[in-house]
Amino acid sequence: MLRNLLLVDDQRDILRLLRSTLDTLKNKDIQFYEAQSGEEALLESSRHKIDMLITDYKLPGMTGVELMHKVRARHPEVKVVFITGMTERKMREEMLNTGAFAIFDKPIPMADFLDSVERGLGLVQTIFPPEVAASGPGEEAQSHTKLSDLLANFRQDFNADAVFLLNDRGLINARTGNLYDPSMEVSLISTLMSIHSTSLKVARLNHQESIESYHVFDGGDHDLLFIPVTPLYALLVAGKGLANEDQILDTVRGLLSLRSQVEKALASMGVTGELKFKTAPAAAPPVDATPKKNTDQLAKATPSPEMEALLKQAAGEKSQEKSTDDFWDTAAHDLGRKSVNPEVISLEEAKKMGIIPGGQ
Repeated sequence: MLRNLLLVDDQRDILRLLRSTLDTLKNKDIQFYEAQSGEEALLESSRHKIDMLITDYKLPGMTGVELMHKVRARHPEVKVVFITGMTERKMREEMLNTGAFAIFDKPIPMADFLDSVERGLGLVQTIFPPEVAASGPGEEAQSHTKLSDLLANFRQDFNADAVFLLNDRGLINARTGNLYDPSMEVSLISTLMSIHSTSLKVARLNHQESIESYHVFDGGDHDLLFIPVTPLYALLVAGKGLANEDQILDTVRGLLSLRSQVEKALASMGVTGELKFKTAPAAAPPVDATPKKNTDQLAKATPSPEMEALLKQAAGEKSQEKSTDDFWDTAAHDLGRKSVNPEVISLEEAKKMGIIPGGQ
C-alpha cells in the first residue's frame, strides 16, 4: 500500500537531509513530496492524498501548526511530525496540544525520527508469528485474543493514555495510545529496558524462579507503571492518576491480570523465554591414580655401568661402617674387663697368675 509523505521546510539543506535519511528505510511503498513554504505544501496536499506531514514549525507566511490544520481539513487521518529549533515553552505547548504524532528539536536525532516515521505510517513489521490456536485433550480449540486488543481493553478500562509491550531490545512489539510528548518515547523506553535488564540480574543472583519487580513513577507528564512479563518482555502503562493512593492497588491488580493474559498469548507463539540461572561449574574430571610401578620388571632390568659403580661404592661404604662398629664394640668389651686402678687386678687375671686356686 502506497504512503505519501510531505516534507516541508524553508531550508533546502534540511529537506535534503531529511530525504536522504528517509531513503535509508529503502521502502518502495513511500512516495515523497517536498515544499519550502506553507503555500507550496497546500498545493501538494491538494494534488495528492497525504498520509504523513513532516514540517518545520516556523515557515514563511504561516506556522507549521496552521499548515497542519489546513492539511487536516483535506486529509483528516494525516499523521503530523513537527521539527523545530524554537525553545519557547508556549510554542511547544501549542504543538503538543494539536495532537502531533511526534516533535523533534534540531539537531534531529535520526534514529528516533526514523522510528516515528515507520510507526506513523504503519510500516513497523511485527516480529511475532501468527498466534496459534490452543487445544488440549478433551478441550475445544480456542484462539487467544490479539495482543493489541488486550492492551486496548486495559487502556479503556483504566483510562490510561498509553500501554506498550516492549522487548529486551527496547522495541515496541504492541502498543495503544501515545505519550504526552512522543519525541521522548525512544529515550524513555531505552532507559526503562535498562531497568528491566538490572531486575533480571538481581532475580538471577537472588535465585528467583521468576522476575517479580514493580516500578512506579508518580507525577510528571504521566504516572508510569513498568513491570516484567517474562525475561524478554515488559509492560509499560502511562496515564494520569494511575498511581494515586486510592487508585494504585486497582491499577496493579489490573496490570497483573493483563500480564497473565499477555504471557499466555506469548506462550502460544513460542516467544516467551525463560529465566535461566547460571549453571554450577562442571566438576573437575577425576585424576587418575599414579600407576603402580612394575617392580618385577625393575628387578630384572640390568643397571647401567654408572649405576653399577654407585651400587658397589655404597656397598663398600656400608661394609666399612660395619667393620668400624665391630672394632669399637670389641675394644669396649676388652677395656671393660680391666680396672682403671693399676694396683688392682681382676679375678680372672688372679686365677691365671695362680694367686687364687682355680674354681675357688
